[in-house]
Amino acid sequence: MNRFEGKVVIVTGAGSGIGAGTARRFLQEGAFVALNGRREHKLQETIAGFDPAKSLVHAGDVSDEQYVKRLVQDTVTRFGKLDVLVNNAATAVFGPFAQTTTQDWRTIMATDIDSVYFGAREALPHLLKTKGSIVNVSSASGLGGDWGLSAYNAAKGAVSNFTRSLALEYGSRGVRVNAVAPSLTSTDATAELMKSDALMAAFRERMPIGRSATPDDIAGVIAFLASEDAVFVNGVILPVDGGLHASNGQPNFLSLMGQG
Repeated sequence: MNRFEGKVVIVTGAGSGIGAGTARRFLQEGAFVALNGRREHKLQETIAGFDPAKSLVHAGDVSDEQYVKRLVQDTVTRFGKLDVLVNNAATAVFGPFAQTTTQDWRTIMATDIDSVYFGAREALPHLLKTKGSIVNVSSASGLGGDWGLSAYNAAKGAVSNFTRSLALEYGSRGVRVNAVAPSLTSTDATAELMKSDALMAAFRERMPIGRSATPDDIAGVIAFLASEDAVFVNGVILPVDGGLHASNGQPNFLSLMGQG
């Protein structure tokens, strides 16, 4: 497919995981892509094998307001416009709330929600011209609480509601704003977590598809939301979770009764 031929896309956190998968998906579908991440060599790995004229590697910290201004302006200067913003960059700290430091809290809020605000604010004047769209990466953790992820839950919950609010304001002006809410995804950030057989067994028990997501699983849904195929989709926080949210939280009665 070439749904994004001639379109210009910014993807934050594009050096690994969901961001890398998303940047590659847009490149595969014909877009010009500006890739943000903290490590330039990881961004170069993401675009390996693609036409370098179709990409802009832009290393920097999206929690820095001035940097985000440069990212958006440099993208528009290089490619002439902006059609899609994917706010994906994020971080998390796992542990009891009592052990969450002020610095932990501020780092998570700066990376996970401040950057989304900065990105949307800088991109919207350009997106209004192209009737473009924003896709934010929230999380299953932005739709409900987790044990040991209080700061991350707060930040991703903010991403979800910020998405809805922008969709209300800008939908009638031609800019759609949506979000994906992935559950556990196989990335560098979750690699250590996924070494636990007991933890993975517990996840598989809750997820009807029976496995974690891959970055490409999430990237395909992000591309759909950014495309004309989703022209009437606005203000949606779309769970990409293997069926996790299909459950009301009660245990698997069939399994417990030996019938499934």
